[in-house]
Amino acid sequence: MTIEAAGLVEQFKRPDRVGHVSKVIKKKKLLRRKVRIQLKRPAINNVVSRTLQELFDSCKHVFKGPGNVPCASDVQKLCHILDGMNPEDVGLSKDLHFFKPKSEIEGTPRVTSATICKCDNFELCIFFLPANAVIPLHNHPQMTVFSKLLLGTMHIKAYDWIDSSRSDQLMSHSKLGLAKLKADTTFTAPCDTSVLYPTSGGNIHQFTAITPCAVLDVIGPPYSKDDGRDCSYYRESETPCDVLLDNEELTKVKDLGGCYRWLEEIEIPKESEMDGIEYMGPQITNSTS
Repeated sequence: MTIEAAGLVEQFKRPDRVGHVSKVIKKKKLLRRKVRIQLKRPAINNVVSRTLQELFDSCKHVFKGPGNVPCASDVQKLCHILDGMNPEDVGLSKDLHFFKPKSEIEGTPRVTSATICKCDNFELCIFFLPANAVIPLHNHPQMTVFSKLLLGTMHIKAYDWIDSSRSDQLMSHSKLGLAKLKADTTFTAPCDTSVLYPTSGGNIHQFTAITPCAVLDVIGPPYSKDDGRDCSYYRESETPCDVLLDNEELTKVKDLGGCYRWLEEIEIPKESEMDGIEYMGPQITNSTS
Protein backbone atom coordinates (compact mmCIF):
# COMPACT_ATOMS: atom_id res chain seq x y z
CA MET A 1 0.00 0.00 0.00
CA THR A 2 1.53 3.30 -1.06
CA ILE A 3 0.68 6.96 -0.68
CA GLU A 4 2.76 9.07 -3.06
CA ALA A 5 4.73 11.96 -1.68
CA ALA A 6 8.24 12.62 -0.41
CA GLY A 7 10.17 10.62 2.17
CA LEU A 8 10.26 6.98 3.24
CA VAL A 9 8.26 6.12 6.32
CA GLU A 10 9.49 3.44 8.69
CA GLN A 11 7.47 1.12 10.86
CA PHE A 12 5.81 2.68 13.90
CA LYS A 13 4.84 0.27 16.63
CA ARG A 14 1.59 0.75 18.54
CA PRO A 15 0.48 -1.19 21.60
CA ASP A 16 -1.62 -4.26 20.90
CA ARG A 17 -5.32 -3.71 21.42
CA VAL A 18 -7.02 -6.80 22.73
CA GLY A 19 -10.31 -7.31 24.47
CA HIS A 20 -11.34 -7.71 28.09
CA VAL A 21 -14.25 -10.13 28.07
CA SER A 22 -17.01 -11.41 30.27
CA LYS A 23 -16.26 -14.90 29.03
CA VAL A 24 -13.00 -16.66 28.25
CA ILE A 25 -11.75 -15.57 24.85
CA LYS A 26 -8.35 -16.51 23.55
CA LYS A 27 -6.04 -13.57 23.05
CA LYS A 28 -3.92 -13.16 19.97
CA LYS A 29 -1.28 -10.55 19.43
CA LEU A 30 -1.90 -8.19 16.56
CA LEU A 31 0.73 -8.61 13.89
CA ARG A 32 2.41 -5.51 12.55
CA ARG A 33 4.24 -5.40 9.28
CA LYS A 34 6.53 -2.87 7.70
CA VAL A 35 4.81 -0.78 5.07
CA ARG A 36 5.79 1.87 2.59
CA ILE A 37 3.28 4.64 2.99
CA GLN A 38 4.34 8.20 2.47
CA LEU A 39 2.82 11.45 3.65
CA LYS A 40 3.47 14.93 2.43
CA ARG A 41 6.53 16.26 4.23
CA PRO A 42 6.56 20.02 4.85
CA ALA A 43 8.79 21.97 2.48
CA ILE A 44 10.65 23.49 5.44
CA ASN A 45 11.91 21.43 8.36
CA ASN A 46 10.07 21.85 11.65
CA VAL A 47 7.09 23.57 10.05
CA VAL A 48 4.27 23.88 12.59
CA SER A 49 0.59 23.81 11.70
CA ARG A 50 -1.01 26.56 13.73
CA THR A 51 -4.30 24.65 13.89
CA LEU A 52 -2.65 21.36 14.87
CA GLN A 53 -0.63 23.17 17.53
CA GLU A 54 -3.80 24.79 18.87
CA LEU A 55 -5.45 21.37 19.02
CA PHE A 56 -2.53 19.91 20.95
CA ASP A 57 -2.37 22.81 23.40
CA SER A 58 -6.12 22.62 24.00
CA CYS A 59 -5.98 18.87 24.60
CA LYS A 60 -3.43 19.42 27.37
CA HIS A 61 -6.01 21.52 29.22
CA VAL A 62 -9.14 19.53 28.30
CA PHE A 63 -7.98 16.00 29.13
CA LYS A 64 -7.22 15.79 32.82
CA GLY A 65 -6.56 12.08 33.09
CA PRO A 66 -8.50 8.81 33.54
CA GLY A 67 -11.94 9.15 35.09
CA ASN A 68 -12.44 12.68 33.82
CA VAL A 69 -14.90 13.42 31.01
CA PRO A 70 -14.49 16.81 29.29
CA CYS A 71 -17.17 19.37 30.17
CA ALA A 72 -19.56 20.66 27.51
CA SER A 73 -17.62 23.87 26.89
CA ASP A 74 -14.36 21.94 26.43
CA VAL A 75 -16.05 19.54 24.02
CA GLN A 76 -17.36 22.48 22.04
CA LYS A 77 -13.89 24.03 21.99
CA LEU A 78 -12.20 20.93 20.60
CA CYS A 79 -14.97 20.39 18.06
CA HIS A 80 -14.56 23.97 16.86
CA ILE A 81 -10.83 23.44 16.30
CA LEU A 82 -11.29 20.06 14.60
CA ASP A 83 -14.11 21.34 12.38
CA GLY A 84 -11.69 23.95 11.05
CA MET A 85 -8.90 21.50 10.30
CA ASN A 86 -7.85 20.64 6.75
CA PRO A 87 -5.90 17.64 5.46
CA GLU A 88 -2.91 19.93 4.95
CA ASP A 89 -2.76 20.54 8.72
CA VAL A 90 -1.40 17.00 9.09
CA GLY A 91 0.58 16.88 5.85
CA LEU A 92 -2.08 15.29 3.64
CA SER A 93 -3.61 16.22 0.29
CA LYS A 94 -6.50 14.85 -1.75
CA ASP A 95 -4.09 14.73 -4.68
CA LEU A 96 -2.03 11.95 -3.12
CA HIS A 97 -2.35 8.71 -5.06
CA PHE A 98 -3.79 6.86 -2.05
CA PHE A 99 -6.91 9.03 -2.06
CA LYS A 100 -7.69 8.59 -5.75
CA PRO A 101 -11.02 6.73 -6.03
CA LYS A 102 -9.65 4.34 -8.66
CA SER A 103 -6.46 3.47 -6.78
CA GLU A 104 -6.21 -0.29 -6.36
CA ILE A 105 -4.95 -2.10 -3.28
CA GLU A 106 -3.46 -5.53 -3.66
CA GLY A 107 -4.95 -8.20 -1.40
CA THR A 108 -7.22 -7.55 1.58
CA PRO A 109 -7.47 -3.82 2.37
CA ARG A 110 -5.56 -3.05 5.57
CA VAL A 111 -5.86 -0.04 7.81
CA THR A 112 -2.74 1.99 8.60
CA SER A 113 -2.27 4.26 11.60
CA ALA A 114 0.15 7.07 12.41
CA THR A 115 0.49 8.55 15.90
CA ILE A 116 1.06 12.31 15.96
CA CYS A 117 1.60 12.37 19.72
CA LYS A 118 0.69 10.32 22.77
CA CYS A 119 0.85 10.93 26.50
CA ASP A 120 -0.90 9.53 29.58
CA ASN A 121 -3.93 11.78 29.14
CA PHE A 122 -4.56 11.81 25.39
CA GLU A 123 -3.45 10.68 21.96
CA LEU A 124 -3.67 12.23 18.50
CA CYS A 125 -3.56 9.73 15.66
CA ILE A 126 -4.56 9.31 12.02
CA PHE A 127 -6.14 6.22 10.50
CA PHE A 128 -5.80 5.54 6.76
CA LEU A 129 -8.45 3.25 5.27
CA PRO A 130 -8.28 2.06 1.66
CA ALA A 131 -11.61 1.64 -0.10
CA ASN A 132 -13.62 -1.24 1.44
CA ALA A 133 -11.34 -1.45 4.48
CA VAL A 134 -13.07 -1.94 7.83
CA ILE A 135 -12.24 -1.10 11.43
CA PRO A 136 -14.52 -3.67 13.08
CA LEU A 137 -17.06 -2.98 15.81
CA HIS A 138 -15.06 -2.07 18.93
CA ASN A 139 -15.41 -0.11 22.17
CA HIS A 140 -13.64 2.75 23.95
CA PRO A 141 -13.76 1.99 27.69
CA GLN A 142 -13.70 5.05 29.98
CA MET A 143 -12.70 7.18 26.99
CA THR A 144 -13.88 10.29 25.16
CA VAL A 145 -13.05 10.27 21.46
CA PHE A 146 -13.29 13.01 18.83
CA SER A 147 -13.22 11.79 15.22
CA LYS A 148 -12.63 14.14 12.29
CA LEU A 149 -12.97 12.73 8.77
CA LEU A 150 -10.32 14.60 6.80
CA LEU A 151 -10.67 12.92 3.42
CA GLY A 152 -12.98 10.42 1.77
CA THR A 153 -16.40 8.87 2.33
CA MET A 154 -17.02 6.52 5.24
CA HIS A 155 -19.92 4.59 6.73
CA ILE A 156 -20.14 4.62 10.52
CA LYS A 157 -22.27 2.27 12.58
CA ALA A 158 -22.35 2.89 16.32
CA TYR A 159 -24.03 1.50 19.42
CA ASP A 160 -24.30 2.27 23.12
CA TRP A 161 -25.02 -0.25 25.83
CA ILE A 162 -28.33 0.29 27.55
CA ASP A 163 -27.98 1.78 31.05
CA SER A 164 -25.32 0.08 33.12
CA SER A 165 -27.60 -1.52 35.70
CA ARG A 166 -29.71 -3.19 33.05
CA SER A 167 -26.79 -4.19 30.83
CA ASP A 168 -25.05 -5.86 33.78
CA GLN A 169 -28.08 -8.10 34.17
CA LEU A 170 -28.53 -8.79 30.49
CA MET A 171 -24.89 -9.67 29.89
CA SER A 172 -25.57 -12.92 31.77
CA HIS A 173 -27.84 -14.05 28.93
CA SER A 174 -25.66 -16.20 26.63
CA LYS A 175 -22.80 -13.73 27.10
CA LEU A 176 -24.62 -11.16 24.99
CA GLY A 177 -25.14 -7.48 25.69
CA LEU A 178 -28.09 -5.42 24.53
CA ALA A 179 -27.11 -2.20 22.76
CA LYS A 180 -29.00 0.66 21.18
CA LEU A 181 -28.18 1.76 17.66
CA LYS A 182 -26.93 5.36 17.72
CA ALA A 183 -25.67 5.84 14.16
CA ASP A 184 -25.89 4.04 10.84
CA THR A 185 -24.81 6.78 8.47
CA THR A 186 -22.45 7.60 5.63
CA PHE A 187 -20.25 10.69 5.97
CA THR A 188 -18.22 12.54 3.34
CA ALA A 189 -15.43 14.98 4.15
CA PRO A 190 -15.58 17.80 5.01
CA CYS A 191 -18.11 17.12 7.76
CA ASP A 192 -18.63 17.90 11.42
CA THR A 193 -16.56 16.23 14.10
CA SER A 194 -18.22 13.31 15.88
CA VAL A 195 -17.80 12.73 19.61
CA LEU A 196 -18.31 9.61 21.69
CA TYR A 197 -18.24 9.35 25.47
CA PRO A 198 -17.63 6.50 27.95
CA THR A 199 -21.32 5.54 28.08
CA SER A 200 -22.96 7.51 25.25
CA GLY A 201 -22.52 8.97 21.79
CA GLY A 202 -21.93 5.60 20.11
CA ASN A 203 -19.05 4.27 22.23
CA ILE A 204 -19.04 1.00 20.26
CA HIS A 205 -18.52 1.76 16.59
CA GLN A 206 -17.39 0.42 13.23
CA PHE A 207 -15.79 2.30 10.33
CA THR A 208 -16.19 1.12 6.72
CA ALA A 209 -14.41 3.05 3.98
CA ILE A 210 -16.52 3.68 0.88
CA THR A 211 -13.60 5.49 -0.74
CA PRO A 212 -10.03 5.86 0.56
CA CYS A 213 -10.26 7.78 3.84
CA ALA A 214 -8.18 9.54 6.45
CA VAL A 215 -9.57 10.04 9.96
CA LEU A 216 -8.00 12.11 12.70
CA ASP A 217 -8.82 10.78 16.17
CA VAL A 218 -8.37 12.61 19.47
CA ILE A 219 -8.53 9.97 22.21
CA GLY A 220 -8.57 10.74 25.89
CA PRO A 221 -7.28 8.88 27.73
CA PRO A 222 -5.56 6.43 25.33
CA TYR A 223 -6.09 2.68 25.36
CA SER A 224 -4.15 1.01 28.17
CA LYS A 225 -4.51 -2.65 29.04
CA ASP A 226 -2.72 -2.17 32.34
CA ASP A 227 -5.19 0.57 33.36
CA GLY A 228 -8.32 -1.36 32.39
CA ARG A 229 -8.84 0.40 29.05
CA ASP A 230 -8.32 -2.54 26.74
CA CYS A 231 -10.13 -2.65 23.39
CA SER A 232 -12.86 -5.26 22.90
CA TYR A 233 -14.42 -6.33 19.61
CA TYR A 234 -18.01 -7.32 18.90
CA ARG A 235 -20.34 -8.72 16.30
CA GLU A 236 -24.04 -8.23 15.84
CA SER A 237 -26.04 -11.26 16.91
CA GLU A 238 -28.95 -12.55 14.90
CA THR A 239 -30.79 -13.30 18.15
CA PRO A 240 -34.04 -11.29 18.26
CA CYS A 241 -34.18 -8.79 21.09
CA ASP A 242 -37.33 -10.26 22.64
CA VAL A 243 -35.98 -13.81 22.89
CA LEU A 244 -33.76 -13.22 25.93
CA LEU A 245 -35.90 -10.62 27.67
CA ASP A 246 -38.74 -11.22 30.09
CA ASN A 247 -41.95 -9.23 29.66
CA GLU A 248 -40.93 -6.49 32.09
CA GLU A 249 -37.52 -6.00 30.44
CA LEU A 250 -39.07 -6.02 26.96
CA THR A 251 -41.60 -3.37 27.97
CA LYS A 252 -38.82 -1.14 29.32
CA VAL A 253 -36.84 -1.50 26.09
CA LYS A 254 -39.87 -0.66 23.96
CA ASP A 255 -40.54 2.39 26.10
CA LEU A 256 -37.02 3.64 25.42
CA GLY A 257 -37.68 3.56 21.69
CA GLY A 258 -35.13 3.15 18.92
CA CYS A 259 -33.43 0.11 17.40
CA TYR A 260 -31.68 -2.50 19.54
CA ARG A 261 -29.33 -5.40 18.83
CA TRP A 262 -27.61 -8.04 20.90
CA LEU A 263 -23.83 -7.69 20.60
CA GLU A 264 -21.47 -10.58 21.28
CA GLU A 265 -17.84 -10.06 22.22
CA ILE A 266 -15.45 -11.92 19.94
CA GLU A 267 -11.78 -12.61 19.42
CA ILE A 268 -9.75 -10.00 17.60
CA PRO A 269 -10.95 -10.07 13.97
CA LYS A 270 -8.34 -10.49 11.25
CA GLU A 271 -9.42 -7.21 9.69
CA SER A 272 -8.54 -5.38 12.89
CA GLU A 273 -4.83 -5.89 12.21
CA MET A 274 -3.23 -2.56 11.34
CA ASP A 275 0.04 -1.38 9.87
CA GLY A 276 1.86 1.30 11.81
CA ILE A 277 3.84 4.16 10.29
CA GLU A 278 5.75 7.17 11.50
CA TYR A 279 3.92 10.49 11.34
CA MET A 280 5.65 12.73 8.79
CA GLY A 281 3.43 15.81 8.78
CA PRO A 282 3.82 19.23 10.43
CA GLN A 283 5.24 18.99 13.93
CA ILE A 284 3.95 20.25 17.26
CA THR A 285 5.91 21.78 20.08
CA ASN A 286 5.30 20.74 23.67
CA SER A 287 5.61 23.84 25.81
CA THR A 288 5.57 23.34 29.57
CA SER A 289 4.09 26.78 30.18
